[in-house]
Amino acid sequence: MKRVISLWRKLVPRLTRDPDETRSQRTFRRIRIGIVVVASLVTLQSALMVMGAWRDDRQIERHMGVAAAEVLSAGPRRSTIEFVTPDRVTYRPELGVLYPSELETGMRIYVEYDTNNPDLVRVRDRNASLAIIPAGSIAVVGWLIAVVLLAGLAVWEPRLARIDASTQKVQ
Repeated sequence: MKRVISLWRKLVPRLTRDPDETRSQRTFRRIRIGIVVVASLVTLQSALMVMGAWRDDRQIERHMGVAAAEVLSAGPRRSTIEFVTPDRVTYRPELGVLYPSELETGMRIYVEYDTNNPDLVRVRDRNASLAIIPAGSIAVVGWLIAVVLLAGLAVWEPRLARIDASTQKVQ
């Protein structure tokens, strides 16, 4: 248990300055804080991605229209479609369709769209739950990278301190 606490103290940065802190210790502390801030921002971005998808789904569900569409171009992140509404207006949403995975050019699919904003379109029977895994993966990878960097700093800082101490003794 003491090793875990010791490891925790090496990895997690203190926010306050220690009165006996050297210049290099202060620099390492600030680097650690920066790493945690960046990892937190990546996590926030992932959460906002899921919340944005959920908000788009709610908007579509409030004013839902359903139409047959043709996939004009397909990609893993963006697919463009064309569909005709019941009032015979043809739309090609500028930003493509939400949740475009597994679509191929030329496919005929059904889409759900916001009748107030026909540029907001998703593939029928797909929803924001599909955004959870990619967003969660981004957050997890961000924190894994942060932990590796923090561990590297925890190993590197004592070595640098020993080098500094040995050079001060020589002088």
